[in-house]
Amino acid sequence: MSDSAEQHREPDPASLDPAGAASDAAPRPAAAPEKAARPSREPMPLAVYVLGLAVFALGTSEFMLSGLLPPIARDMDVTIPQAGLLISAFAVGMVVGAPLLAVATLRLPRRLTLVALITVFGLGQVAGALAPSYAVLFASRVVSALACAGFWAVGAAVAIAMVPVTSRARAMAVMIGGLSVANVLGVPMGAFLGDQLGWRSAFWAVAAASAVALVGVVARVPHLPRPAEKPVLREELAIYADRQVWLAIIATAFAAGGVFCAFSYMAPLLTDVAGLAESSVPWVLALFGAGALVGTAIGGRVADAHLFGVLLSGMAASAVFLTALALLASTAAFAVTLSFLLGLSAFYTAPALNARMFNVAGAAPTLAGATTTAAFNLGNTGGPWLGGTVIDAGLGYPSTAWAGAAMLLVGIASVALALRLGKGGGRGRGRSRVAARSRRRSAPDQQAAPVPGTA
Repeated sequence: MSDSAEQHREPDPASLDPAGAASDAAPRPAAAPEKAARPSREPMPLAVYVLGLAVFALGTSEFMLSGLLPPIARDMDVTIPQAGLLISAFAVGMVVGAPLLAVATLRLPRRLTLVALITVFGLGQVAGALAPSYAVLFASRVVSALACAGFWAVGAAVAIAMVPVTSRARAMAVMIGGLSVANVLGVPMGAFLGDQLGWRSAFWAVAAASAVALVGVVARVPHLPRPAEKPVLREELAIYADRQVWLAIIATAFAAGGVFCAFSYMAPLLTDVAGLAESSVPWVLALFGAGALVGTAIGGRVADAHLFGVLLSGMAASAVFLTALALLASTAAFAVTLSFLLGLSAFYTAPALNARMFNVAGAAPTLAGATTTAAFNLGNTGGPWLGGTVIDAGLGYPSTAWAGAAMLLVGIASVALALRLGKGGGRGRGRSRVAARSRRRSAPDQQAAPVPGTA
């Protein structure tokens, strides 16, 4: 597909004010959209990197339990499946917490909200480290997940508010980069601390990282201006009446679910099918994280100019790599190489998935961030469930890769449908008509208030 086609399917930056609001001014010269659509090369605000640091702490906490289940089960006198419910509780808390906290904090100052959420998250880690029983530990995971979900949603809206429209994917790549680094460094370090000093030490380490992130938020995230008109919940919820928003949700959920359908069972696949020693598994998982870090950097650079191209190519690559894994998993060299490539393709797509949601639901930036967070975690919950289902059916660990590839095909179909629908949308093609109408109604106020709901 041509670059110009992609540029016209996403919101035309030449017709947007700094908030991404549609302008009712006279049309600009024909050459303006092409020039404005080029990604901005202005330096990223330091505050965006601070948010990425916070996401590192959030991501480490979210994923580190996969390496801590045996000692937690022994210490709490529960089975490993029961200890595994701590992971499910966190994922469900993320799905539920993102939209609920986005609505609850809609009219609160964004910076104050971030400070409160990262504080609650850190205290949740302390509660987990001190938990005298499984019930207390379970409750601490739920509270931490709610705070994590809220921080993701609000933090994404704040990051988007601090950069030009043409740098949205780059800003989201910085935040997602924090998650990639968590997979490369945080999760293996959590497993190492758990092995050397006990599982509670991993919780203390995340609490310390949260404290550092709190200081960074207080020191570097600016007070964003209040919108001239307070956000109205009914108007923000109107984004869910648009089919482009739902297609973006489907694409995000199935893209994430397809990858994690297989990745969640990568450890037994590597040992039981590929024949690797258990001591090699953390290194292979870290290789997935390294691929994720590379993919995030590349995807964040090119997605602003080629959003649909990144979505389609990245999801197609993930489907191909999963198919290859299903066929070649018994050969260790292929399994290890494909782990890296799968991490690269999955996280190459992630900045575009985030930016796409903000493009079609930009009239409600906080709910857009919350919806993206919920969609990713629906995939992170549904994918492993489907993987477990095919394993329980006796189809073997490689079957999780087949199931994941099938999920990605659904995601690709939803992106292709969104692209097809966008072709006939006229001015502002590829974005939400509901969001566009809301933007036009509030455009005069937004000239003084860059992004509604981010003050």
